[in-house]
Amino acid sequence: MMGIQHDQKELFSYRVDLDKRVRADNPLRAIREGFDFSWVRERVKPLYGYNGNVSVDPAIIMKMMFLLFWDNVKSERELMHIIRERMDYLWFLGYGLDDEIPDHSVLSKARERWGRKVFEELFVTTVKRCVEAGLVGGRKIHVDGSLIDADASLDSVINGPPELIGALKRAFGAQERKFDYGNLGEPYYEPKSRKRMSKTDPDAPLVSRKTGDFARPRYKQHRVVDDEHAVITAQETTPADVAENTRLEELIEAHERNSALETQTVVGDKQYGTVDNFRRLKQRGLKTHMDFKHQAPAKEGQGIFPTEAFKYEPRTDTYICPEGKTLYRRRYDPRRQATEYHTRKGVCEICPLRPQCTRSKTGRTLMRHLEQELIDEARRESLSEPARRDRLRRRILSEGSFGQAATNHHFKRSRWRRLWRQQIQDDLIAAVQNIKTLINHRRNDQREALALAKGLLIALEKTFRPLLDSITAFQKYLSRIKPSFPPFAH
Repeated sequence: MMGIQHDQKELFSYRVDLDKRVRADNPLRAIREGFDFSWVRERVKPLYGYNGNVSVDPAIIMKMMFLLFWDNVKSERELMHIIRERMDYLWFLGYGLDDEIPDHSVLSKARERWGRKVFEELFVTTVKRCVEAGLVGGRKIHVDGSLIDADASLDSVINGPPELIGALKRAFGAQERKFDYGNLGEPYYEPKSRKRMSKTDPDAPLVSRKTGDFARPRYKQHRVVDDEHAVITAQETTPADVAENTRLEELIEAHERNSALETQTVVGDKQYGTVDNFRRLKQRGLKTHMDFKHQAPAKEGQGIFPTEAFKYEPRTDTYICPEGKTLYRRRYDPRRQATEYHTRKGVCEICPLRPQCTRSKTGRTLMRHLEQELIDEARRESLSEPARRDRLRRRILSEGSFGQAATNHHFKRSRWRRLWRQQIQDDLIAAVQNIKTLINHRRNDQREALALAKGLLIALEKTFRPLLDSITAFQKYLSRIKPSFPPFAH
C-alpha cells in the first residue's frame, strides 16, 4: 500500500537531541572535541563593563567568525540565516532549536571592541596545537606572498601629487607606513601608489598583479609554511606595494617565536633571492635554498665574461681580469653596501678581450658587496640539487596553501575595509587552514590505528586457527561417544 506524507507542524518536540543528529564524522564534531575556544572569554573580559546589557558569549562570537571562513559563507547576514537552518551549526555553537540567534551586527561590534590581537592569538594557538601534535618540523620553511583584492572599486581612486595624497591619507586616518619600499638593488625606487589613493579604503595601495594589468587597490599576505605538513606557522598582512623580500627576516623570527623551533633552511623564489637576504641569512647560519636574480643574464648570454671569471685579491682589495689587468676600488655605495671596481683609463680600450668583456665605452665595472664571501656561499647553496628539489616542493606547499585558501576560504577578496580588518581576516583564514590540517591528521591516525588493529586480529586468527579447529573437532568427537559405564547399583 502506498503511503502519503501529511505535513503537520509539531506543537511540542521533546525528543530532539542535536548531539545525536550530528553525524560522527562531521568535521565540526572533531573541531569541538579537539579545539577549545573558551580562552577568548578571559582574554576579552577587561574590554567589557560590569553592568548594562549582557553580551553574547565571546567564545560563541569567535566560533561564528570561524564558521564564516570555514564554509566560506557569503556574508555575516547570510551566516545568521544559515545558523537557524543547520543543526550542526546550532550544535557546534551550543544553541538549541528554539534559542534566539543574535543579529549580524554582534560580529562587527566584537571586532571593533576586541581589535586585532585576539585574532592573532587564535592563529598562534592553532600553530601551538599543531606543534604539540607533531605536525611542525620547524627546521625547513617555505616563504611566499600573495595579493588580495581590497573591497574598493576603481571609481573610488583619486590622483594627485605625493604631498596631496599623503595629506589625504592622514585626514582619512590611513595606516602609517612602517614598511620599506623596494630593496637595496633599487635605491631610487618609488611606487606609483604614492600618487593615487582609494577613498573607500585608503590603506590599500593600487598595484597590478603583473606587467600590463590594471592596477587596483590591494593588500599582500606574506606567509611561512612548514615543510612537514604545510602548517602555516607565521603570516603578515601589509599594503600590496611592500616587497616580499623586505619581510623575510621578520617572518623567520615570527616562525621561531610561534613554533618555539629553530629554523635551519629557508626556501623561496626569486622575489626573496636578493643580495641583502642572502647575506643576512648566512649571518644567521641558515641554509639558503632560494632562487636568485642574476646580475646581468642578458649580457652573459651574449658571451660577456661573468663576474666569476675575475679573480679577487683580498690583500690589495683589487680584481684581476681574464687578460691579467687590475681593477681598482673606485667608490662605495652605502645604500647597496657595495664597492665598485674599475680599470685605469684607457686599459680596456686596447684590450684584445674587450668584445668578450664589456659593451661599455668606459670599460668593465664590477660590484663587490659587503661580505661577498657569504653571498657567494649562499648562491652556491641555491644552485645545489637539494635546493632545486625544495623549490619544486615549495610550489606544492606554499602555492597550494594559498590556492586552498582562495578556493575554500574567501582569501582573494577582502570582506572588510582597512588594513587592521584585513589582518583579522587573514588570521582567521590561517587558523581555519591549520585546524583543518590538525583534524585531518587525527583522522588519518584513527584510520591507521583501525587498520593496525584489524591486521593484528587477522594475524592472531591465522596463528590460533589450527588450535581452535582442533578443539572444535575434539568437542564433536566427545559428543558422539555414548557412555559405556554400568548402571549405578542401588
